[in-house]
Amino acid sequence: MDEFHIRGGIRLEGEVQVGGAKNAALPILIAALLVEDGESVIRNVPDLRDIHTCLKVLGHLGVESEFDREQSTIRLDASGLTGVEAPYELMQQMRASFLVMGPLLARMGKARISLPGGCAIGPRPVDQHRKAFKAMGASFEDEGGYMAGTADPLHGATIFFDRPSHTGTENVIMGAVLAEGTTTIVNAACDPEVTDLAQMLRAAGAIIEGEGSTNITIEGVESLRPFDHAVMADRLEAATFLIAGAITGGQVTVRGVRAEDLRIVLAKLEEMGVEITTTEESITASLDGRPKPTLITTYPFPGFPTDLQAAIMALTSVADGTSVIRETVFEDRFLHVAELARLGAEIRTVGDEATIIGVENLSGASVMASDIRAGAGLVLACLAAEGDAVITRVYHIDRGYEHIEDRLSSLGARIERKV
Repeated sequence: MDEFHIRGGIRLEGEVQVGGAKNAALPILIAALLVEDGESVIRNVPDLRDIHTCLKVLGHLGVESEFDREQSTIRLDASGLTGVEAPYELMQQMRASFLVMGPLLARMGKARISLPGGCAIGPRPVDQHRKAFKAMGASFEDEGGYMAGTADPLHGATIFFDRPSHTGTENVIMGAVLAEGTTTIVNAACDPEVTDLAQMLRAAGAIIEGEGSTNITIEGVESLRPFDHAVMADRLEAATFLIAGAITGGQVTVRGVRAEDLRIVLAKLEEMGVEITTTEESITASLDGRPKPTLITTYPFPGFPTDLQAAIMALTSVADGTSVIRETVFEDRFLHVAELARLGAEIRTVGDEATIIGVENLSGASVMASDIRAGAGLVLACLAAEGDAVITRVYHIDRGYEHIEDRLSSLGARIERKV
């Protein structure tokens, strides 16, 4: 398996262009299942393992696709859709595959989906999805690790989420656009990626109102037309590069991202002493000296993203004081703590709370990535550490960051991928 070899302690400086957001691209690709006739075009798609897994899932269902990597463009034609089963061998690789449930129920009236896998960050049950589709007229049976659903057809309903669910909101929206009548989602996820999906569906002829708020209304239509849509910039990738600049005492500019999508992240970085400069098309982060300590609680958007918890923990590890991070989204998202400790970080965890006593310097060591975002956090910590470090199982990082070693190298990092 590939490894990253990193020589730490080097100040990063320069500019980097942000790519398309994986968490927006995946549901948009899956939404192409709803188009019965014609070819749809999705632009600004990152070349990531999860994207290719998604294309395999769609291909298994009968969708034709073509990925132009140089142009970051995928063409999809779902007119030959015949399959209704998403198999375990693909579902175990990526949780987002479960999003095919809504489109398949809406268009085919049935779906047989393996219960999802993905990152090892704790239980992420799909009961909210099941409850929502049952309210819309679907019935389900569990069959040896598969959830088999039928709907004849889906109809509009008022869906109440106990807690904002990113994938739950997206799944219901995709099912509702072809359902009979009106669907209202109460306590919907407000993430920019959900808004991007709604905008794409509207371009295809869907009737959606309220995306970006906690109440979304969808009026079902008979069919959708092919669409041409550019995926939004990846706010998580952008924040990772900004923190890379800060943790190395450097100055990094990310281009192509909207500051409004990172409001709380930028506010917390400024609280830690990072100088933030924004324009309509770029964000610059710089830091002179050690960061200040902070208090952070992860929460669904517009709260602090759980997907940046490991990255900000790396930064607090070298802060001048004691920080506290509370993880309220996933139960097991402190797996990176033990690996940060191998680099010299002083972190204590009790339940959903981590107390980080900042140290002046981290030291290079061999560490292991346990999931996408934990791996990114370890990359940041190794960039700041004195000496040489090795990160194993970087295939996790490859699921969410396109050629991260090349892009960090363009900022001056000493990072090399070795097989």
